[in-house]
Amino acid sequence: MSTAATRTTGPDHLWTVDEHLEDILATVRPLEPIELQLLDAQGCVLVEDITVPVSLPPFDNSSMDGYAVRVTDVAGASEEYPAVLTVVGDVAAGQADLLHVGPGQAARIMTGAPLPPGAEAVVPVEWTDGGLGEGPVTGMRARSQAPETAGGHVHVYRSAEARAHVRAKGSDVKAGDRALDAGTILGPPQIALLAAIGRGTVRVRPRPRVVVMSTGSELVQPDEQLGPGQIYDSNSFALTAAARDAGAIAYRVGAVADDADTLRSTIEDQLVRADLLVTTGGVSVGAYDVVKEALSSVGDEDEEGAGIDFRRLAMQPGKPQGFGSIGPDHIPLLALPGNPVSSYVSFELFARPAIRTLMGLDDVHRPRTRATLTTDKALTSPKGRRQFLRGSYADGEVTPVGGAGSHLVAALALADALIVVPEDVESVEPGTEVEVVLLG
Repeated sequence: MSTAATRTTGPDHLWTVDEHLEDILATVRPLEPIELQLLDAQGCVLVEDITVPVSLPPFDNSSMDGYAVRVTDVAGASEEYPAVLTVVGDVAAGQADLLHVGPGQAARIMTGAPLPPGAEAVVPVEWTDGGLGEGPVTGMRARSQAPETAGGHVHVYRSAEARAHVRAKGSDVKAGDRALDAGTILGPPQIALLAAIGRGTVRVRPRPRVVVMSTGSELVQPDEQLGPGQIYDSNSFALTAAARDAGAIAYRVGAVADDADTLRSTIEDQLVRADLLVTTGGVSVGAYDVVKEALSSVGDEDEEGAGIDFRRLAMQPGKPQGFGSIGPDHIPLLALPGNPVSSYVSFELFARPAIRTLMGLDDVHRPRTRATLTTDKALTSPKGRRQFLRGSYADGEVTPVGGAGSHLVAALALADALIVVPEDVESVEPGTEVEVVLLG
């Protein structure tokens, strides 16, 4: 952990939020790129610009079911004086051998089918009698069995301008255009575009694998019976969900009892599937703070200064924190506090940026904005600490949700923002403009 190792600090040093985050981001490196099949690349970040090899659409085609016609043949057409055209055949999507539309002729054409030579526009079938001779129709009748045997006449009741209802070749993207930039996260629309231009694989940084584990002998899994002094393990569920929300492939490990040897063994077992380890609980100064006990002496044998560094941060909630690397591959590990609100806020501030950095993104932070504080009374904040209060944000205003307690999970569930109170501010009056971290 090179950056942290260069700082001159004592055991009583109080780290700032920015210092701690700087150390994390200086240590975490983007994952190496790999080539993946399109669906396997969903959620990954491109490492190359994608250039279009073939125009989309690759040919002029119809945007409607109707008739391909020449403009002069339907000029002035109306229901009283329809244009009567000879139908020379059908043109279907995917058809290679195209009919030729000459003067006084029309070809039935389906949506997506190539515009045949000679045709200049498409009239929707609803503008015609569909070849039935019984006035305007609402849809296309059954397709001819063979284009060369299709015949008869069609009455057209409206004129059409040149290129009407025709999707022009290259109207989406042209060959040589840049389709996607390096750094793009591949979602469904981007996957669709890649497939449309013929890319079956793509070079990306893989989604980080994040292992989340909580510690505490008092923790019980949901659906199990609570005993005296026990609580349900919510942290590992919250942080696993948060890791997935950040873009990671996240694995949740059941709560580990307060035993240093068991924790060390569990962590070692998880290293094989982890690009980042996140623990919650056991990082304070209590007699049973097992994470601190288990990892304080752990280091990477071949990297000087590596290991886990436990710190006190000038923030609320989330004062106790740990960070470092572990194992022969120097897997980064974030040790977060155990109180539910503390662990979640810490994850948003430190773990999420680490995950986004592993993904290779440039912008790794939640968006921030300024908002007017709406509250009945002034907010208080401890001097010298940066406080992050849960809030509800809408239309440029933010309202505190719940109190300042680190255990208030119900209030956390109602929040979609964090209200930031700087270290040098001890009171914030209603109506004050404050900084807000948007969580949604």
